Amino acid sequence: MAGLIPQSFIDELLHRVDLVDVVNKRVPLKRAGINHQACCPFHKEKTPSFNVHSEKQFYHCFGCGAGGNAIGFIMDYEKIDFPTAVETLAQEVGLEVPREETQASKRRQEENSKILECLKHASQYYQAQLQQHPVRNSAAEYLKKRGLSTEIIREFGIGFAPPGWDNLLETANADAEKTGDLLRAGLLIERPNQQKNGKGVGQQVERSFYDRFRNRIMFPIRDSRGRTVAFGGRVLGDDKPKYLNSPETALFHKGSELYGLYESKLSREKLERLLLVEGYMDVIALAQMGVRNAVATLGTATSERHLSRLFRQVSEIVFCFDGDEAGRTAAWRALETILPQMEDGRQVRFLFLPDGTDPDSFIRKEGRENFLLAVSKAQPLEQFFFDKLSRGLDMDSIEGRARLKNLAKPLIRRLPKGLYVQLMLDKMSEIVGVNSQTLSQLIKERPGPTLVPVPDLPPAPPHPRSQPLRQSRSQAAHHPRPAALIAIELLLSKPEAALSIESDLEPLKSEPDQLLKHLIEMIETVRDNPHISPRVLMGGCYGAGLGAALAPYWNAEKITPAEGLEKELHSIVDNILTNIRLKQKKLNVSRQLEDLKKRLSKPGVSGNGESGDS
Repeated sequence: MAGLIPQSFIDELLHRVDLVDVVNKRVPLKRAGINHQACCPFHKEKTPSFNVHSEKQFYHCFGCGAGGNAIGFIMDYEKIDFPTAVETLAQEVGLEVPREETQASKRRQEENSKILECLKHASQYYQAQLQQHPVRNSAAEYLKKRGLSTEIIREFGIGFAPPGWDNLLETANADAEKTGDLLRAGLLIERPNQQKNGKGVGQQVERSFYDRFRNRIMFPIRDSRGRTVAFGGRVLGDDKPKYLNSPETALFHKGSELYGLYESKLSREKLERLLLVEGYMDVIALAQMGVRNAVATLGTATSERHLSRLFRQVSEIVFCFDGDEAGRTAAWRALETILPQMEDGRQVRFLFLPDGTDPDSFIRKEGRENFLLAVSKAQPLEQFFFDKLSRGLDMDSIEGRARLKNLAKPLIRRLPKGLYVQLMLDKMSEIVGVNSQTLSQLIKERPGPTLVPVPDLPPAPPHPRSQPLRQSRSQAAHHPRPAALIAIELLLSKPEAALSIESDLEPLKSEPDQLLKHLIEMIETVRDNPHISPRVLMGGCYGAGLGAALAPYWNAEKITPAEGLEKELHSIVDNILTNIRLKQKKLNVSRQLEDLKKRLSKPGVSGNGESGDS
């Protein structure tokens, strides 16, 4: 459940750390009876509603619903992933994180370490060349012209790759093995193979290499831990392309990395929003002017992975684009990508700058305060959404309003369930003049494909707990909760309840649902470790990305008495199995009818299945 980190180590770690100490180092706590309190670090509040239970070793906030154990707190507070959170906690108590490594993973880790070392050396080399290379003046003049200070150049590790084909290769004193590491790091390019003597069949082929980056300003791209994983280079001469990024490597994936994210986290200010701009220089110029929350994609369109990383840091994203047609087209592509991630509590806005202006030039001309004022007035997603779709439509006519509904329909369907999608429907109902409830039904309508009729099968009776739990007064339950999630919560209350489950769980293993997969993992973990503690199981839940889904569990009033918990768990598991069997049975009937239909459609076959020839 915890990847390459042994489960036994997580168990030891959670028993070794004291959540009160972990939280108190980051958020000053005050004793409140047997527990501790503070103003919640995850949302703004004046009256403390954030509680740390020292005995049970979990925290919860009655205001925003945040909750979890020590690992979950570190993940949420420091915006890091599960393995990094485990490493952070381990360092605080003086433990070294062991790894369950196969030969392949050990070899991969060694190769990655060598790549990181090459990239680190290259970054130091480029920074040194900006200070001492004989032809560094062109690079220094360019940075001076762009208004960059010595401090900001140092902070972002900006350097200079001098002209020449093998500068980095020579300074690394590269033998064959080192050259291979530099190649895998994306720092070298291999020349086309040439025969050593230029003649003769079967002659040994000599491999040769040259530096990828030459005569360029160098921008190191850092991961969430501050390690250089790639570079971006801005050309100083007439070479193409103008900007050149490292290629994809084992450590660098353009579709997920964000330039400046690590540097923004170094700011002393608490991040409340992130600005997504288009280039390296925009990020650096904004930082120099005191705007420390800008990041940039690396020459690619905004991806779902980019957005997931951003929303792990903040709940609000402001896209910053040029106001020309190209900028608005790029903004619309970003909007389409972000729709499935617009969960309740998230906010997205779009800032369109004047034509021919980028964030760098705007903030230098207008100043920091005016730039921040423009950010505060950025268009909300819904405004940009409806303005774009209604452009060119006659919204005073029935046809224009109907056209808007048809254009919006497939996009609104991509929004996740929740309050936000309802607010979008309310907004559209104002525009098209149809009440929200009717509009909701129209949006939900889907043209159904022609299917072979399948006899109705009786559905399995819903389990009584497949309704919202009674939650804290600050939380309202709007949707039924998945049965698998309820079963996971019951296991967290009483892990040993899994030992008495006798049902065959094999049918569950083929289901794609991730909650079911994790439920099976938890049951098998308990069977392998009968004395495992709830805290350790919860740690595994964070490793599987279920921390947010289980946060309400800490705040919920437990409606099942301890003596009835085991029986309820068995009931839920049996109910899940019954539903899956019914689904599989219905699918089999559908396939049989489809096969029969194909057979009957063949020439020469009558309705009774016999040949039509006499």
